Amino acid sequence: MLTLDGHSLTLADIVRVARQPQPVTLTAEARERMAHSRQWVDEIVARGEPVYGINTGFGVFADKRISAHDTQHLQRNLILSHAVGVGEPFPAEVTRAAMLIRANTLALGHSGVRPEMAETLLAMLNAGVTPIIPSQGSLGSSGDLAPLSHLALTLSTDDADRDEDSGEALFHGQRLSGQAAMSAAGIARVILQAKEALALTNGATFSAALAALAIEDAEKLIATAEVALALSLEALLGASAAFDPRLHAARGHTGQQTVAANVRVLIADSTLMDAGGRVQDAYSLRCAPQVIGPARDTLDFVRGLVEREVNAATDNPLLFEGQAISGGNFHGEPMAMAMDFLGIALTEVGAIAERRIARLVDEKLNFGLPSMLVGSPQAAGLHSGLMMPHYTAAALTLENQTLATPDSIRSLPTSANQEDHNANAANAARHARRMVENVARILAIELFTAAQAVDLRLRARPDLRLGRGTARAFERVRARVPFIERDQLYGPAIEALMAMVRAEEVV
Repeated sequence: MLTLDGHSLTLADIVRVARQPQPVTLTAEARERMAHSRQWVDEIVARGEPVYGINTGFGVFADKRISAHDTQHLQRNLILSHAVGVGEPFPAEVTRAAMLIRANTLALGHSGVRPEMAETLLAMLNAGVTPIIPSQGSLGSSGDLAPLSHLALTLSTDDADRDEDSGEALFHGQRLSGQAAMSAAGIARVILQAKEALALTNGATFSAALAALAIEDAEKLIATAEVALALSLEALLGASAAFDPRLHAARGHTGQQTVAANVRVLIADSTLMDAGGRVQDAYSLRCAPQVIGPARDTLDFVRGLVEREVNAATDNPLLFEGQAISGGNFHGEPMAMAMDFLGIALTEVGAIAERRIARLVDEKLNFGLPSMLVGSPQAAGLHSGLMMPHYTAAALTLENQTLATPDSIRSLPTSANQEDHNANAANAARHARRMVENVARILAIELFTAAQAVDLRLRARPDLRLGRGTARAFERVRARVPFIERDQLYGPAIEALMAMVRAEEVV
């Protein structure tokens, strides 16, 4: 049972709840904080003082006073008018992650909502009600307004309780209206009171959900990249001097030193290393710690940003001891920059892996291996070998190099220039997730190619052997994907390795 207190949610918690059934509940202290903040909102409403989002319009209409009689209509109208997302739905795991993060944000007790807001979100998670949320349409600045409004369509209702205004949701594999899914799960939909619609929709929550999942997946990729690098090194009879600990200590970067140390463990006792008699290798081999290492450091940095975000109060206004303070905690710039940084780092991990794949298949650069690593060199030409997997890796690398152009530097004003600088966080997070997927496939192709090259090398030099770590990784690859003797469909083998990369089975 995961217990939310608003302060201590981890990215590992988010991944578990997003990807598998995991009961979640609120602490008693969180309920108490929420009840207190709700009381402050009720007092503000009773006094009649103008407070943004409680008894005023939204965005450019912040100067329009709303009567107490129309409070419920104001909240429901916000949800209906803002649920304008388009495009393919977010994967269910992203929506589940966002629901958990939003409940945790509300649990901090600064949003002015009743405890049942967070409790309804958790009931939906626990019962498996997952709203279907379009993935495009958020600027990530006044929060992920459109995606969160689609979520709120299912969670909330009004006196009319129209099925067509309830959105859609998945429940036990069935696609239903939001109303039908909630009814089937036995969960009552909530009629929103003052401030509650704004509290549900304000904050870069879907951006943070995408970020949390991307970071967890990226950590697996970094570890796998080190294994793929080590296998390629051995296949190419690499020079071990480039991984000497003294060399990396002299520069002092933590990630670089970690990568070099991990490679040394992998290649320990190898006789393939240094068998080529070279003083130094090309950059894609020699400088890999200096490229993958900064990616490790970047990952550590963005993890800190995202962990703070998922335990933060991100709507507006926030309530403190009865006072409502308007500000900009909803602005998604931290998530936008974090995902831009992550995407750039991962693009480089994929780019240097693609260069190693290119060396492995090129007879002018692979130190005696057959061109395109054909299984029977005498049949070269009749068989194309691993020519085309490299093309795919190159295409994915090029796509990443386009996607890695920072989204956070792009902005367009909205709401009649009241919201004149937007973060573009959701796009940054969606693109980072795509880059994670692309790098995973590039690494699967490198493992596929390096394993073929190792087999060919050991056939030619049976007196040589792999290192302790690389030998284990090679055995795991070969347990799923055999040596390629002749041309065949390579897609199934690459997808099998892709599954191993996702599951960290070669690390």
